Amino acid sequence: MQDRNNILVMAQLGLFLAIFFVLTAILSGLGTRWSLWNFRAGLNIFRWSAYGETATVLLLIISCVAALFKCPQNALTISVIGLLISVTVIGIAMKWLYTAKSVPAIHDITTDTENPPKFDLILNLRKDALNSSEYGGPEISSQQEKAYPDIKPALFEVTPESAYKLCLKTAEEMGWDIISAKADKGFIEATDRTFWFGFKDDIVIRVTPADKSSRIDLRSVSRVGRSDVGTNAKRIRKFLKKIE
Repeated sequence: MQDRNNILVMAQLGLFLAIFFVLTAILSGLGTRWSLWNFRAGLNIFRWSAYGETATVLLLIISCVAALFKCPQNALTISVIGLLISVTVIGIAMKWLYTAKSVPAIHDITTDTENPPKFDLILNLRKDALNSSEYGGPEISSQQEKAYPDIKPALFEVTPESAYKLCLKTAEEMGWDIISAKADKGFIEATDRTFWFGFKDDIVIRVTPADKSSRIDLRSVSRVGRSDVGTNAKRIRKFLKKIE
């Protein structure tokens, strides 16, 4: 009887730790978004939450095995629930780690690496940004072309005026904050935030005439972080796909 009680306590402790660390992982992003701490602290909190969940998995596996032999059904159920929670957090962390290692450590992505669109009014919002708004040149472009060969200018057989209106509408539909919209110059500046941590990335769109069609170029730059973990490239792909 005492053994069954110990197994139940172990399972309950594992479930408590699994819930505690998943809440910590969620708060790591929300706290960064709410400016309770900086992004480095937020990433460290998430990292240690994943470590904690890993240790919790070991505890819950032990309680699962013990429950199978001692047969306290409630302990087994509690252990399985805790395992599902812990494995979910670990899975997210592993996915981020895999993505980070599979893409170059860059944070400035553009469809035009030779003459990237430049920011204007948005520069006032980037005064405290850790990353420069100046393009990194051949070193960055070579890494981008190798990792994201599909990021190219978009050509559409419509007038520049129509292309501009479509770009502005698409940016608004994607939930970007429009900072500047100059129809006469075919120029749009906007800001977007990542889902979990709320990192701010800045976007500039440039529409220019190209023979009988229009050319659309985008540039998306993170304010913090050496690597964007592929976020800016995904944003540009999604924008161009919606236009198509």
